[in-house]
Amino acid sequence: MSSPTPTPTKTDLYPSNSFLAWYFVLVWGAGFLATKAGIQYAAPFTFLSLRYIAGLICLAPILLWARPAWPNTPRAWGHVVIAGLLMHAIHLSGSHYAQYLGMSAGVTAIILAAQTLLTAVFAAVWTNEKPSRRQWSGIAIGLAGVGLVVWHKLDISAVGIGSLVAALTGLFALTAGTLYQRHFCVAADLRSSAFIQFAACLIVVAPLSVLVEGAKIQWAWQLIVAVLFLVIFASIFAVNALTTLMRRGAATSVTGILYLPPVVAVAVEWLLFGVAPTSLTVLGVAIVCIGVALTVSTKTTQTTPQNSGK
Repeated sequence: MSSPTPTPTKTDLYPSNSFLAWYFVLVWGAGFLATKAGIQYAAPFTFLSLRYIAGLICLAPILLWARPAWPNTPRAWGHVVIAGLLMHAIHLSGSHYAQYLGMSAGVTAIILAAQTLLTAVFAAVWTNEKPSRRQWSGIAIGLAGVGLVVWHKLDISAVGIGSLVAALTGLFALTAGTLYQRHFCVAADLRSSAFIQFAACLIVVAPLSVLVEGAKIQWAWQLIVAVLFLVIFASIFAVNALTTLMRRGAATSVTGILYLPPVVAVAVEWLLFGVAPTSLTVLGVAIVCIGVALTVSTKTTQTTPQNSGK
């Protein structure tokens, strides 16, 4: 009697998943350092305005050549815009201002990595994806690593109230945005959606740049490199990689990789800015890695979703 054929895993069905995940981890982690460099020459709202303008310029010829599908109803347009404002405008404004107000890039990355826990909770309620016990253990262990590093930084007054509020705002916005886009923008073309979202975010952020910051820019090659890196490799490619992974797999397993960018951020921050990690930071990073391994190694249990009314 022949043995039953094993059910193919997500990795079997989508061989590119591993590449997309590691690309996202490396670029997302390095992105915190690119932000740290860029906001030295332009305040956060102004820096983001430059990012959105550059993003529109980069995407325009691609859209003219590829002619992708656009949202075909006002409701679909609204969903794309809301997801973009959450993921790009609010999330990035929060994370950028956290660093602008003095929080290190590594700590900012670690706080935002707590998205895995929030995603697991919201996905269980909203999309009926139930993490396994092993995944909940991984989430708890990973969050313990996050708390270990953040608590140490709090003890030495490296995190102020303003920067902490900004980082937490970015955390909740990124969590809501990724789940919202996964739920309401399943059929949306990623290229046209990115263009719409950049335009919507520019409309919101540009006035804040003028009113709050005076739109002051100190032009330097470091600013230009930071903007281009964040637009092309992070906002376009990395966000699309995360969105693709979210569409292909369970939300908790996918966002488990968000515990890893802090490792990249801490390492690059040490190499480029001389911010050496303490022994406690290294211990926290190790605990985070264990949590990631547990979170992404098992499948979630998904119950039959009810009609979302889209």
